[in-house]
Amino acid sequence: MISRFSIPTQVLLGPGAVREIPALVRGMGRQRPLIVTDAGVVRAGLVERATGPLREAGLSWAVFDGTHPNPVEEDVAAGVTAYREGGCDLVLAIGGGSPLDAGKGIRLRVTHPLPLEDYEAGRGGSDRIGPDMPPMIAVPTTAGTGSEVGRSAVFTFRGLGRKSLIFSPHLMPSFAVADPELTVGLPPHLTAATGMDALTHNVEAYLSTCYHPMCDAIARGGVRLVAQHLRRAVHDGADLAARQGMLMAAMMGATAFQKDLGAAHSLAHPLSTVANVHHGLANAVVLPHVLAFNAEAAAERLRDVAEDLGVETGGLSDAEAAQKAVEAVRALSREVGIPERLSQVGVTAEMIPELSQKAMEDGCHRTNPRPCTAGDMAELYRRAL
Repeated sequence: MISRFSIPTQVLLGPGAVREIPALVRGMGRQRPLIVTDAGVVRAGLVERATGPLREAGLSWAVFDGTHPNPVEEDVAAGVTAYREGGCDLVLAIGGGSPLDAGKGIRLRVTHPLPLEDYEAGRGGSDRIGPDMPPMIAVPTTAGTGSEVGRSAVFTFRGLGRKSLIFSPHLMPSFAVADPELTVGLPPHLTAATGMDALTHNVEAYLSTCYHPMCDAIARGGVRLVAQHLRRAVHDGADLAARQGMLMAAMMGATAFQKDLGAAHSLAHPLSTVANVHHGLANAVVLPHVLAFNAEAAAERLRDVAEDLGVETGGLSDAEAAQKAVEAVRALSREVGIPERLSQVGVTAEMIPELSQKAMEDGCHRTNPRPCTAGDMAELYRRAL
């Protein structure tokens, strides 16, 4: 069987990296970016941190700050209008995963005429996405999704009533500018939730049934970075080394999950659309339950996860080491303040039938190491409730 591999993102990583944006803009022969962001990022002063260097370099820009926490088609349509009316020639997305994904949707729809829903991966939309789109610079202000180096974007399609994936290598940002100074003001609870999102990406990519040894190595390295840096980033938000380590862990997770993900993401996506649970928080709560569910099918790899999380596994059987991995993930969640139960974040038993149906419609579980049924999904929700 032939496998195809690529890891091509160009990344600028380090304190002060945001000051390099004007040179990147001009280096691509562009002059006027559309800044895609959300109102919270604007209020936090982070857009000003990026526009300051643009102003000093004599560049102008337009701003679209209407991205929803879970971006929808209307966000992309409004952003395309802002791009065209502003006379823009590239996208500069600043924020967490939502503005970065919205930026990808906007750059796609500037040159691709079909409705956004027609590009959904599950409908064969990836084949309709070509390289003709404006360049994009992605500036993360959280360390979670890793969308700044990813080739996918997630949108809530109102007509489908669920989150869906748009996927193509052509969607990868032209540059990722990962400046830890922009993440310093992120509150502890969001640092924790986004950090656990990064952990989930790395762990599920490593456990995915797809074959990609390079991504396996990247995923394990990402797990080790989370183990080393997440507690510090949560408990001391000004720790730039920890902030930078988590930015790297997030990018490694997004790179690794070109290998695909698992059941935790299939469970988490409906929690956002049905119960309005933050995606990273949803992943964090369900992940230990999914790992326990997978323990028998993926014991050897879960031994590796346990070791990467700092657990000594010498003398343990694979089954015992797999259980240690589950316990280590639970302990890390607890130490960074993640709620242990879905009921603590507004999920009720009455939601489980709808959640389970939508979880089965989500494609991520297809590469879970243990096959899932609708009954399995319902039981996992009940265990996490």
